[in-house]
Amino acid sequence: MGFVMLAVFTIAEILLTVLTCTKFRSIRHKNRMIFTAGELALLMLVIFLPMGQSWRFTGCVIVLGIRLVISVIVFLVKRKREVKEKSNAKLIVRTVFGVVLIGSALFPAYIFSGYHGLKTTGSFKVKETEAILIDKSRLEPRENDGSNREIPIHFYYPEGGAENCPLVLFAHGSFGYYQSNSSLYFELASNGYVVASIDHPYYAFFTKDTSGKTIIVDFEFVQTAVNMQNSDDYTMSEEDYNTTREWMTLRTADENFVLDAIKAAKTSGSLDDAWYTKFDKINAEILNVLAMTDTENIGVTGHSIGGAAAVQLGRERSDVRAVIDIDGTMLGEEIAYNNGVIEYNAEPYPVPVLSLDNARHWKSYAGENGTTYVNTYLLNNALDAREAHFDGTEHMDFTDLPLFAPPLAKMLGKGDVKSSEFIPELNGIVLNFFDYYLKGEGTPTVQPWDGQTP
Repeated sequence: MGFVMLAVFTIAEILLTVLTCTKFRSIRHKNRMIFTAGELALLMLVIFLPMGQSWRFTGCVIVLGIRLVISVIVFLVKRKREVKEKSNAKLIVRTVFGVVLIGSALFPAYIFSGYHGLKTTGSFKVKETEAILIDKSRLEPRENDGSNREIPIHFYYPEGGAENCPLVLFAHGSFGYYQSNSSLYFELASNGYVVASIDHPYYAFFTKDTSGKTIIVDFEFVQTAVNMQNSDDYTMSEEDYNTTREWMTLRTADENFVLDAIKAAKTSGSLDDAWYTKFDKINAEILNVLAMTDTENIGVTGHSIGGAAAVQLGRERSDVRAVIDIDGTMLGEEIAYNNGVIEYNAEPYPVPVLSLDNARHWKSYAGENGTTYVNTYLLNNALDAREAHFDGTEHMDFTDLPLFAPPLAKMLGKGDVKSSEFIPELNGIVLNFFDYYLKGEGTPTVQPWDGQTP
């Protein structure tokens, strides 16, 4: 839609310039006012269409609004004055500048689609609320002012009548953010789950702290993560091993703290000073959410390194009943680096685990490079393991990014699958797995791991 609007505005600007240069030079200010008003009216019509998503066009509305105000003022001031001739060259330069200005203002519309969410299969309407948890036992490692580590948490929960809803904790991938898999949260919540999606500050694309400051991702972390992901070397250096251990330590500490804080608030029926919210009514809302939450049946999942952290929580916590790793390398299973060789955890994995992978990544790591992939090692060593990989997918196909920002998803790793079909399939598999292990309902659609690599 963004490129369509740019084409329409470009044609309008060119037409206005041609008319001005040929026969309507004397009323150019009036024509500018009329054309700008028409452009703004057309844009407002598009915004109010069902697929419009007005926020994508906010910048363009502001630009056209300012141009309209200026053109009206100029028309009113100069309508009774003698019009000073302008050269055609100046008119053309003005046209080019106007097209560039409007094109720049339309940038969000090029990147983002008119995505409004996927239809859910459950019977419950879904509500949302949020808070920030402050871990007073840890300092924020990327700040030097003595600040404590803060973890934003976003709840998705069923509205009305739900009881004993299993808790599912979700963690985003590298430089992702809490909404990365929103369609999954809504699908789970509509089927009677409470979903807690968290942000890892400085590892999330952006988030906010208790002061209201926007915290953007640490660019050194981004560069390191991208270099690792783009490497064709399947072996890991000691430096890489130490780096990923640092990432995993911070993420699992965040997630353990969140789960402990949720359970403590559930037990006490109150929010202690670890919880920060903006309004008292949010405190009451969160307590209502926790009252319906079954904290004895916890599922954990996440995308990429968020999935790896979920797997690690399954080892560390006795209250985790099921784990799903969504296209992530299970870095927590790498426990030592000796003489160029990584040692894997030999203890049987104790919790039912499901690994969902893109086929290219899975085959290149698990079947073609002649090394033992950590994920297959865990699956072979787990008490209850399942795995599914999907042809035509890439890393970002396992998030909602292809639905709301297709160009960005393509740049970061998008396969050939049709996202509007694949993501509901993926969400259904996740729901089915959690239903079986957290609710005791149904039968898993993914069969038990048979020990066969691709």
